[in-house]
Amino acid sequence: MSTSNVPDSTQDFDFLGLLLAGTSGILIIVALGMAFLYAPRELTMGDVQRIFYFHVASAWVGFFGFFITFLAGIAYLIGGRRSWDILGLSSVEVGLQFITMTVVTGMLWAKPVWGTYWSWEPRLTISAVQLLIYVAYSMLRASITSPERQARFSAVYGIVAFVTVPLSWFAIRWWRTIHPDILTGGEAMAITPRMVQTLVASIAAFTVLYGTLLRQRMRLERASDALTRLRLKMERRSLLSS
Repeated sequence: MSTSNVPDSTQDFDFLGLLLAGTSGILIIVALGMAFLYAPRELTMGDVQRIFYFHVASAWVGFFGFFITFLAGIAYLIGGRRSWDILGLSSVEVGLQFITMTVVTGMLWAKPVWGTYWSWEPRLTISAVQLLIYVAYSMLRASITSPERQARFSAVYGIVAFVTVPLSWFAIRWWRTIHPDILTGGEAMAITPRMVQTLVASIAAFTVLYGTLLRQRMRLERASDALTRLRLKMERRSLLSS
């Protein structure tokens, strides 16, 4: 039996992935500690305001994930490389998880502050539309059988869908909205230096977590490609032998 056909377990060991996972775990623990033990209690909203650090951090990472998909879509249309398609797909799926977290934490924060889980004001309405648009990205890919057309249509879709990111970001500045400005805190929340430091730590932790999940999702997609090639190769051999 040829040793070239024997899988080498050392090739499957992902040291960088393991390092990222460990780093993200440590940073998240630090961010949690800062949110609950280091950041002061907000005067107006009290302890419920501590959701703010995870709400904003998850929104940042979700937007960043969609931005990566935007860039990957442009790169794919220019170069046509499968690696750009894998990056765009993986970043959408990971970013979508963080945007879902943004919506959920926002609802949990809104209930005690606004008295309701949801209000159809501009920022929240755009967030809901954005969530549905990126869910539709996965549905689009699933509806196309040709890999080339799937990648090309997804690239265009990811570029166009990105318009929801600046719309969401500037909504609280363009229209009257009850959603606070995260840079100033708005009139409803007094931002202190310790709060800013905790927010930065949370954003850093979630960004490293995004990188960890993105790397693993891309490895999974590459493994799926390798499995597909192996299956096609075996089918061709079967046809030739028959």
